[in-house]
Amino acid sequence: MGEQVRKQKRSSIIAGGFFRFAVYLIVAAVVIYIGKTAYDFGYNIFYQQPMDSEEEGRDVTVAVEEGDSVYQIGRTLESRGLIQDAKVFVVQEKLSNYSGKLQPGTYILNTSMTPDEIMEILAKENVAGQPDQTQDGETEQAGSSELQEGSDASGEAEQGGAEE
Repeated sequence: MGEQVRKQKRSSIIAGGFFRFAVYLIVAAVVIYIGKTAYDFGYNIFYQQPMDSEEEGRDVTVAVEEGDSVYQIGRTLESRGLIQDAKVFVVQEKLSNYSGKLQPGTYILNTSMTPDEIMEILAKENVAGQPDQTQDGETEQAGSSELQEGSDASGEAEQGGAEE
């Protein structure tokens, strides 16, 4: 009888050791996974990369509506292939000089732009090459697109020259 109790004790000690080892192994795997995920997230925030190279970049038209949150803008940019992750874009916007400055409008962005360059345009601090954002009856906003200015200016010059 005493021998049977010793065998049960030994087997429970061994089983307990294996169980404890399995728990430690699972905890270590979870900690490694969380650490890797956090590192990747931080890396993507501070090491901004365009989706395409300068040569392979393509223009994409994006409309930002009045009242869109930064996350909604990020999801739109992600769905159009301009950024990798909308959540990373939200944090990049909060840490940038453009925090709270993104404005509604229609923009022409390129897949070779970094998130900072995209935010600069969405904040209307660099509107070169962007569509004219004026509404009917309003005056032209400062910095409306060179494309619009070029086509309007050449049209006015031709008309003015024809009238003289």
